[in-house]
Amino acid sequence: MITHPQTTAEPVLDPDEERRRVQTARLLAYRDDGPLVAALRGRMGPGLPAVPATLLALAAIAGIGVAGVLGPGPIALAPVLVMMVLVIPTAARDHLGRFDWLVPPLIRGTEFLVVLLVCATDDVPKWLTFVLLYVVGYHTYDTVYRTRQKIWPPSWVFMAGLGWELRLLLIGAGAALGLATWVVAALTLYLGVLFAVESVTSWVRLDRASALTEASDDLEQSPEEAQEQATGEADTP
Repeated sequence: MITHPQTTAEPVLDPDEERRRVQTARLLAYRDDGPLVAALRGRMGPGLPAVPATLLALAAIAGIGVAGVLGPGPIALAPVLVMMVLVIPTAARDHLGRFDWLVPPLIRGTEFLVVLLVCATDDVPKWLTFVLLYVVGYHTYDTVYRTRQKIWPPSWVFMAGLGWELRLLLIGAGAALGLATWVVAALTLYLGVLFAVESVTSWVRLDRASALTEASDDLEQSPEEAQEQATGEADTP
């Protein structure tokens, strides 16, 4: 008697459930949370409503800037602490609300506003502040573009990039100690090298994998020719 091996049917994913999972993962990636938020996310219960809390943080920090209460010393940490208190608890939410797509741009805009206010308080050169904002903006653009191509950046990039919360804490602490220029310079250099090298390496690796896949479809092409073509295309600027 001949028996056929039984195959276990793979569970069929619910399309709606999969859509919600991808939407949550994408928005969490756009937030650019770092190690501190990752450590606290599971300990905050339901968290704060994401959109109202981030809007309140943006309004409060803008109010601090307009009031002109910032100055040298520990007061420079005020906008940083406001954002930490109001925005970190929103990380526990599932980000499936109708307007939760607003949360990542609100966080990035509030982060940039805090950087501008704190750097101005300690007279950080404007060009250096601009370069830091450009580096973080490039990282955000790269993340958005990759996820839209269904290419997810590795989680270690967000941890190594410190997240918005640790970046702001470092800048705020530097301003409180009168060392903001040095902190911003070191942070800009570190983040610029990290994000640029990781991004270029990932895209080159992807191009090489795509070239190998295309070459494998050519039945008349030898493996050696496919490898040579893939390497040549990956090295071509």
